Amino acid sequence: MKKLGLTTWIIIALVLGSAVGAYLGGHLGASLRPPDFLPKATSLEWMSKSFIRLIKMLVSPIIFATLVVGLAGAGEKHIGRLLLKALLWFWLATAVALFVGLGVANWLQPGLGAVGGNGSFPTPASKPFFEQVIPTSLIEAMSQNAILQIVFFSLLFAMALVAIGDKGKPVLDVLRGVAEAMFKLTEYVMKFAPFGVFAAMAVAVGTQGPGVMVQLGKLVLSLYFALIVFVTLLLIAIKLITGVRIGLVLRELREPLLLAFSTTSSESALPKAIATMERLGVPPHIVGFVLPAGYSFNLDGSTLYLALASLFIAQATGKYLSPATQIEMMLTLLVASKGVAAVPRASLVVLASTSAAYGLKVEWIATILGVDAVMDMARTMVNVLGNCMASIIVGKWEKAIPADAPLYTGRLPAPPTPPTAPSA
Repeated sequence: MKKLGLTTWIIIALVLGSAVGAYLGGHLGASLRPPDFLPKATSLEWMSKSFIRLIKMLVSPIIFATLVVGLAGAGEKHIGRLLLKALLWFWLATAVALFVGLGVANWLQPGLGAVGGNGSFPTPASKPFFEQVIPTSLIEAMSQNAILQIVFFSLLFAMALVAIGDKGKPVLDVLRGVAEAMFKLTEYVMKFAPFGVFAAMAVAVGTQGPGVMVQLGKLVLSLYFALIVFVTLLLIAIKLITGVRIGLVLRELREPLLLAFSTTSSESALPKAIATMERLGVPPHIVGFVLPAGYSFNLDGSTLYLALASLFIAQATGKYLSPATQIEMMLTLLVASKGVAAVPRASLVVLASTSAAYGLKVEWIATILGVDAVMDMARTMVNVLGNCMASIIVGKWEKAIPADAPLYTGRLPAPPTPPTAPSA
């Protein structure tokens, strides 16, 4: 009998978690209401939080070690060029995402006839950009998983290592060992992924109910449709520009994408996404730079959501926005959505500030929060996919991906064989 793979177990956990959550939350009708002595769905929250904490534990050391080793190996002259090419693609991709969201919102008009929203949404205080980029302490940045700050320090540190020549080689050797050890640790942690996914889905469905899938359903379906349009355009562009085997890439990325979707956490998918892209043949110094940097500058799913949600609020409240105003808003969002990863629930921060700037009722964000968990699943998955595709594009532009790379040939390297125990 064929052994079930991790992807299969994650899908099983997602389905079972949703069913258990609906049952424990009492959302299946009176005849299937759970007895009082059974625990509530929220009692499983510790399991999902523990898994996320295990993943977050890996993020900072993986980013720092892989980024420094990769950039130092590429050489000081290549760092600036790599940065410019990555940023160019980030801006192009997020601009397309915003205008796809704008087009779908005007076509489907999900806000017309929407249910009224009550309550207020406290707008979190944003930070000045330099506070999000420049760390006061590397240890503090790592403890908070402030990815943009870690990337900034890693860039400078890699340049310094290159500048001191042979004296920096022992440090690079140590960091190579750290990176390899962290990837092995990632394999251990991923064995717990089905338990984390099961608990996360049980808590989400148990507390919000299956009705979360139909409440404000037009907005949710509009977002999913817009994301499908964007992903289709993105994959066509990647195929035309690079010629890689898109089917193979998507198949190999299924585990990190499923993790991102089910946990609504890009961080949960980062270690596995980095390992997958390297296995497909994208050089480590490209992957190690583009993916972490993309978490601050290339949130394609989140920026598309911002465009759609902004117009949803305008339509729901009868606020007319002329085409010129809509384009102006999109340009504002294009800038405002960059570098806000250090702020919790960054998309809602940007949405609140932009809504206020254009006279939209910020209180309506409280209504959107009712289905935000469902939308967050899809936009997080697209964020991860967009960053993985960005690493392919930058690798192609740098002419760093070898012609015999698996993403071109379809021939994947064999997984490492576990050591056998010595015979007695």
